[in-house]
Order: sequence, then structure tokens, then C-alpha cells
Amino acid sequence: MNVANTQIQMRKGLLEFCVLYIISRGEVYTSDLIDELTASEMIVVEGTLYPLLNRLKSAELVQYRWVESESGPPRKYYSITQEGKEFLHTLAETWQSLVHSTTQITSKK
Repeated sequence: MNVANTQIQMRKGLLEFCVLYIISRGEVYTSDLIDELTASEMIVVEGTLYPLLNRLKSAELVQYRWVESESGPPRKYYSITQEGKEFLHTLAETWQSLVHSTTQITSKK
């Protein structure tokens, strides 16, 4: 088994949760999402983010609006929908449960 592959899969499994959480803090531009996710080592390749954002938009969990830019083409800013907030709340509960369960298991000697 390759440890790096397992680590990547673990990050991918949490990426949707992290993206929704970041967007839930306020409207965000895609490059700001990429910067935060990269700094947190949640994504290695930014090409991973665009398909995820499209899936979240199709599922009506996020929405976007175009904002004109003085320094180039219009920018797409994402925000979370009410349905997205409810979905995120459920994911947060699941995350807390997983953290609790994992801590129980890994704290035993």
C-alpha cells in the first residue's frame, strides 16, 4: 500500500466539507479558496476544486455571482445557499462524531 495515496484520499474525503465551510464564512473568490486550501495542505492540484464547485452548484448548495474586475475579466464569487448551510450543518455533526470515534479508538494503547 502507498501511504501517500491513502493521505490524498483522506484529504479528498474532507475537501467538500472544508470548501463549504470556507464559503459559509462569507462570499469568496475561487483563488482565495485555492490559497486557503493549499496553505492548509487540503489540495495539491487546483484542478480538483473546479469540478467540486460545479457539483456543489448543481446540487444547489452554493451559488455564484459575477463581479466586474478593474484588472481583468469578471470574477466569480461563491456564496452558500440555505440548503448548503443545512447540508454543512449535517456534515459538521458527522465530522464531530468521526473525530470522537477516531479519538476513542486511537487513544487506547
